[in-house]
Amino acid sequence: MRKKQKRQVCILLPNKQHLDCTVTMRARGHEVLNSVLKHLGVSDLQVFGLAVLKDNEYLFLDLEQKLSKYFSKRWSRGFLTVPVILFLRVQHYVENGQLIWSSKVQQLYYAELRQKVLRSQSRHQEALLFQLAASALQAEVGDLEQRKGSDEEEEEDGEKKRQERKHRHYFIPEDYFPSWLIKRRGREYLLQHSPVLHGELRGVSRSQAILRFIKEASSLQDGAATFYRMRQEKKELKCSILLGVTLKGVHIYQEVEGKQCLLYDLSWTNIDRFAFQGCRFEIHAVGSLCLPKLLYYSQSAFHSKHILRHLSDSHRLDINTREAVSYIQQLEDMQASQFYKEAYICDTARLRQRLHCNTLTSSMSDCSVAVEISTHAWAKEEEEEEDEEEEGSVTEFEMRVDEPEEVFVDNPAELSWLAELLHVLPVHGHMLPPSCWAAVTMEMKQVLKRKADEDVSVD
Repeated sequence: MRKKQKRQVCILLPNKQHLDCTVTMRARGHEVLNSVLKHLGVSDLQVFGLAVLKDNEYLFLDLEQKLSKYFSKRWSRGFLTVPVILFLRVQHYVENGQLIWSSKVQQLYYAELRQKVLRSQSRHQEALLFQLAASALQAEVGDLEQRKGSDEEEEEDGEKKRQERKHRHYFIPEDYFPSWLIKRRGREYLLQHSPVLHGELRGVSRSQAILRFIKEASSLQDGAATFYRMRQEKKELKCSILLGVTLKGVHIYQEVEGKQCLLYDLSWTNIDRFAFQGCRFEIHAVGSLCLPKLLYYSQSAFHSKHILRHLSDSHRLDINTREAVSYIQQLEDMQASQFYKEAYICDTARLRQRLHCNTLTSSMSDCSVAVEISTHAWAKEEEEEEDEEEEGSVTEFEMRVDEPEEVFVDNPAELSWLAELLHVLPVHGHMLPPSCWAAVTMEMKQVLKRKADEDVSVD
């Protein structure tokens, strides 16, 4: 029996580490992913995907396709001793890090966000970048050491200045701020003012600081987004358009003199459909926006196909995680408001059970449903893709997923669940029994019922 040919694959991780695995020549993407899961010791990577660098752009693999489809000649027998490179990258961004259950996956997510923040071009969000730097310092350095003694106890001015410089120079600005911000403000300014923000986070644990960073980074305009380069004209040599795929929709930028200018910020509800034919990529906005059809050109039909798949998966994920995000936000709001001036302890086990049907894992299993792809688009696995074969067919993805029904924020059904989920810890440390929460819930229900009756009588 002929021995099967093996192939070496190197997977680069966001934390600058790498994993090596061996697969057969006919291996598919999910086999490599399973190897990564085994190496990391996690059951699911949730928001991550395997990507290949093609034409200086990251494209996420269809895990059901053979790896030979992505490497063509490099996968042949003549290159068996040279490993091929894959990248483990964030494929879908989240608003709240608590949606990522595994701490290992959460740390990998944080590591990639850290690098994206350093490359950010959001010049109008300077204050947010300072907050992100403070959160990152708290996560990586911990509590800022306080200087011992007072200024009156310093005998010499030279010693005081030396201590101040030592106090400020505990980090390198280039590791926490984009280059343009360092150039604008100067290194001395950052070294002087960053410790003030960092000091305000004293007592925040590493895990809490990471969650804080993830949540703040979701507000950075070009932070939680995957970008694809496109051309405005088919024969244009340089790609001047950036298509950003975010959790909430699509951002379209144009590069002007080295700077990114936001042209369109389209949420999923603003988009009617996407379509491509070869390199031609179309975005159709809903009629109420009165926007013309947006037409751009990707680098190839291969790129267009993968971009469309990424868009559809991101849209499906957004819909399937809305309820989970809403629950988490309600918990955070109740804790932040210091209801009854008590401290809340969240039963995370119950939270996980409640959100089981809305996790990223279950959401991703249904992602492919949203795409209307021609059956012949992926049929010929063994053949190399040729742009000429794609010119005659049009692939579309229509935004026809039913929106969730709107409900009141203070839904009695949800309040009863939150009452069971949260426990109150008084100053003396004794747990308040759940029966007290039940009484509070019944009172809330009565208030809501009276309010509803009053509205009906007014009408």
